[in-house]
Amino acid sequence: MNLDVRPVSLESRHGSQSQTRLLRHMAAIGLGAAIVALSAQVVVPVPFSPVPMTLQPLAVLVVGGLLGPARGAGALALYLALGIVGLPVFAGGGAGALRLIGPTGGYLLAFPVAAAATGGLLGHRKSVLQVLLACLVGMLIIHLGGAAWLAILGQDAAMAIRIGVLPFLAGDLLKIGLAAAVILTVGPRLRQLL
Repeated sequence: MNLDVRPVSLESRHGSQSQTRLLRHMAAIGLGAAIVALSAQVVVPVPFSPVPMTLQPLAVLVVGGLLGPARGAGALALYLALGIVGLPVFAGGGAGALRLIGPTGGYLLAFPVAAAATGGLLGHRKSVLQVLLACLVGMLIIHLGGAAWLAILGQDAAMAIRIGVLPFLAGDLLKIGLAAAVILTVGPRLRQLL
C-alpha cells in the first residue's frame, strides 16, 4: 500500500480556494436571479395602468444590497436573460424579449442598474441611514427607467408619471423600508459566507 503524503502545494490550495469562491459567487448570482423571479409572481393589477404592482423592486434592492454592485447587477442580468430566452420569470409568469419593449420594459432594463447602484452605495459599512438612502436611490432608478420608457411609448411624460410612478409611491416606500431591514439583518451573516 503506497500512501502519497506529499504536502499540498500553495498553488493548488490557492486554486482550490479560488474555485470555491467562484462557485459561491455563481451560486449567489443564481439565487439572486431566482429571488427576483419568484417576487415577480406576486402581481397586483393597478387600475388605469399597464404596469402591475409586484414585489420585484423589493427583491432588486435586497439582491443589490446583499450581493454588492457586481454580483447584484449580474443576478439581474441573469434574470433578464432567463426571461428573454423564454423562462416564465417576468411578472405573472411572462417571458420573452417582447417584454422588454412593452410597458414594463423600462423597469426591467433598469433593474441591473438599480441593483448595482444600491450595492455600490453601501460599500462595506452599512448604517441604517446609508441603507435607506441606497435603497431610495435604487428605487428612483427603477422608476426613472420605467417612466422614461412609458413616456417614449406614449409620447407623454405627464401620463407616464401618472400611470407609472404615482400609483406605486406608497407601496414603494414600504418596500424601501423592508429592503433596508432585510439588508441590515441578513447582510452581516451573508458577508461571512461570500
